[in-house]
Amino acid sequence: MVPKILSIIPDGSKKRLVLKYDTGEIKIFDVSPYIRGDWFSQLADEEYFNRISIYEDNYKIFWPNGQDLAPHELYEHSVLI
Repeated sequence: MVPKILSIIPDGSKKRLVLKYDTGEIKIFDVSPYIRGDWFSQLADEEYFNRISIYEDNYKIFWPNGQDLAPHELYEHSVLI
């Protein structure tokens, strides 16, 4: 199981997320490769991108219209800073 997300800072201009985990790790996840097709195309809008939230379980993230990314994908495909 992946660690819990304590906080998330979106950078809509670069389409990146800074994720802080309960392990103390801080990682950067690049969302830009996912912004394709009808479902994820809304993420191209900087204002919308920055409206990201963390689910109550602290493992998943989501945008207002339901776009989300799997917890393991966020953790495994992000870069430690």
